[in-house]
Amino acid sequence: MPQIIFLPNDELCPEGKVIEVDPGVTICDAALEHGIEIEHACEKSCACTTCHVVVREGFDSMEPSDELEDDMLDKAWGLEPESRLSCQAVVGDTDLVVEVPKYTINQVSERH
Repeated sequence: MPQIIFLPNDELCPEGKVIEVDPGVTICDAALEHGIEIEHACEKSCACTTCHVVVREGFDSMEPSDELEDDMLDKAWGLEPESRLSCQAVVGDTDLVVEVPKYTINQVSERH
């Protein structure tokens, strides 16, 4: 069973977190199921960038992003070559190391 290693994030998981997940689940769903309250303002419909993550290790093990995700990612704060929308990034058979950026372009946090 693959693991997702979430790097420390001051607000969401200050100590970082390692979770085991079934292949086929999205990074966003895995995070939410394990108490990492990653924002997802569009309810995981690939219509915003609030769930933007950077996959530091294991990026190439996932299916590539599609055109819609790429178009949304162009609007993300802190975009990097290994950026994905966590609601669209499906875990395969390889462990992932994931960083949740400190900021989003969302004007208001969903965790108010």
